[in-house]
Amino acid sequence: MRLVICVALKIVGLLYGNDACVAMAEHICGNEEEFVAQMNQRAQGLGMANTQFINCNGLDADGHLTTARDIALMSRELITKYPQIHDYCTIWMENITHTTKKGSSEFGLSNTNKLIRQYEYATGLKTGSTSKAKFCVSATAKKDDTELIAVIMAAEDSKARVRDAIALCNYGFGKCNKYQEDAVKPIKPVKIARGVKGNVEAAQKEPFTYIDTTGADLKGMKRKVVMKKKLEAPVKKGDKIGEAIYYLNDSEVGRRDVVAEESVGKISYQSALVDAAEGWML
Repeated sequence: MRLVICVALKIVGLLYGNDACVAMAEHICGNEEEFVAQMNQRAQGLGMANTQFINCNGLDADGHLTTARDIALMSRELITKYPQIHDYCTIWMENITHTTKKGSSEFGLSNTNKLIRQYEYATGLKTGSTSKAKFCVSATAKKDDTELIAVIMAAEDSKARVRDAIALCNYGFGKCNKYQEDAVKPIKPVKIARGVKGNVEAAQKEPFTYIDTTGADLKGMKRKVVMKKKLEAPVKKGDKIGEAIYYLNDSEVGRRDVVAEESVGKISYQSALVDAAEGWML
């Protein structure tokens, strides 16, 4: 959560100065040091193994380091958990009213991410530049139902980072071929031992999506449903009872859980007698 906030703080920094980042960090955690500690903890949780934050605003500091991959991981977390960020980072120009004891004044700001105006598929996300880092951008783009993140670091100028981001996005859109199930195929009821009923309704938890970058024919995608070898009651609704395994050209490319669609209790001695008596009566 803190890492997501730090990205928002940087956006605030663009508008009101990097000191606003520190002010918000102090408001949230009491001091910047604690806020940065939580940023680093969250970064590790996201798998950002080569990132070390020293401050909350991204200004040059000894030991303040990251990589393009780590920036992409952080960006993915932000746009996945908080997609409304696109509503803010795609604003091209905005007027700001500055009010003090001396009165109010209005000034205009324009988005530093020129991709918003120059690239039709651009959806964000964040630029940055310092004397050491040079010109950087984490660029998000969407074409049809494919979303990409392109990270450019250490570009010589703002034009170069835009040019390189567009080239990287175009390469990605050209290479990526998407397979997506609109709806999962039904799964037959599964036999269950020692249950109050002999079968349990089952379903694949979610549709399968796969991105190919090799040019393979995705029409050859095959699905195999594998259930637990010995399924015994009790089973609760939502319990994993198997997997749907997907193959492309005989190679496994992904899996999805198969879960119970209902709860099935364990048969008791009394219920077994009742069932036997009912069977005898019939």
